[in-house]
Amino acid sequence: MTFASPTRSLLISRIAVSVFFFVNGFLYANWTARLPELQQYFGVTDGQLGTILFCVALGSMAAMPAAGWLGSRFGSDAIVRVTGLLFCAAIPLVAVSQNEWVIRLCFFCLGAASGSMDVTMNGQAVLVERLWGKVIFSSFHAVFSIGMALGAAAGSVFSKFAVPLQSHLLAMAGFGMLAVLWASTQLIKDPHPHAENEKTAQNAKTDRFLALKAILPYGLIAFCCMTGEGSMMDWSAIFMNKVVGQNEVVSAWAFGTFGVSMTIGRAFGDHLIAKLGKEKLMLIDALVAVVGLGIALAFASVWATFLGFFLVGLGVSTIIPIVFSSAGNIKNISPSVGISMATSIGYTGFFVGPPAIGYLADAFDLRIGLGFVLLLFLLMAGIIVFLSKKKAD
Repeated sequence: MTFASPTRSLLISRIAVSVFFFVNGFLYANWTARLPELQQYFGVTDGQLGTILFCVALGSMAAMPAAGWLGSRFGSDAIVRVTGLLFCAAIPLVAVSQNEWVIRLCFFCLGAASGSMDVTMNGQAVLVERLWGKVIFSSFHAVFSIGMALGAAAGSVFSKFAVPLQSHLLAMAGFGMLAVLWASTQLIKDPHPHAENEKTAQNAKTDRFLALKAILPYGLIAFCCMTGEGSMMDWSAIFMNKVVGQNEVVSAWAFGTFGVSMTIGRAFGDHLIAKLGKEKLMLIDALVAVVGLGIALAFASVWATFLGFFLVGLGVSTIIPIVFSSAGNIKNISPSVGISMATSIGYTGFFVGPPAIGYLADAFDLRIGLGFVLLLFLLMAGIIVFLSKKKAD
């Protein structure tokens, strides 16, 4: 099967949507890179900081379903313009106050803006992929990962030269706004109607039930995968430090290894999807993640941990892009609604999983805590097998 070459306008739209993904990752990493300084600025303990960060999770989970509904009603192109600018505006808010409740409110708003932008930019990515005529969804997430890496590097540079937090975040927010304003003029018009017709209104409950039934397997896969992603972000360096017994410098590379391998996997993801198919690649990914985490937990040596976390990064790299693409392409369901359902379930694991691992680590040890993630990876593989058989039937 051959595909027509994309038009110049479609190529520009792809670049524009990629800009949204880049800005989302770049700005988010800028402030998280300076989190230790933010903690000092706030004057809070580790536990209080955990509560503040959980407000980001609450904001995201609260806003994602609403963003999906708004995207289906008014179009993802219209909503992502607003959410992109709101996200940029929310970045400097993390350092505007030292009042406990103002801080929590600002972080809740940041989470709401980030979650809403996440849903609607993925909705735009689905539309670009449809018009492109072949699989390109993973490339958008690769751009997000590149943005995260460059954002973390930028944050480190600003920190090294002792640039004040407010000045740093304001400058980055200004850059993000300029990029979003340009990209907003090049988006694809969402073909969905602005208002529900009578049939849709009469069958709304049935449609929601059918949508949830169709998307639930993808949502559960996202839950398992994103629990693993969140666990690597929060616990990989601690595992290398406390379980393997390495210093902070070596431990910092534990998450770096995971992040690099995930970026590599996403860079080649579209080619692998086209060659192997979505379900087959997801199953291979899940098994690679199982093997990788199993190696790290079983041997707990420096090189076994680096190898294991590298394999986990490769394993989870393309699963979320495949899940979001699939959820956004389910028949009779708008991309924004499908993606918002999958992301709402998935991000629950991303935000709730790491604290659960902390409780298990306190009660037993960190190996047991991360062993819970290993079980989720096995469950994820089982769901993928079920999904493949269901499609084959």
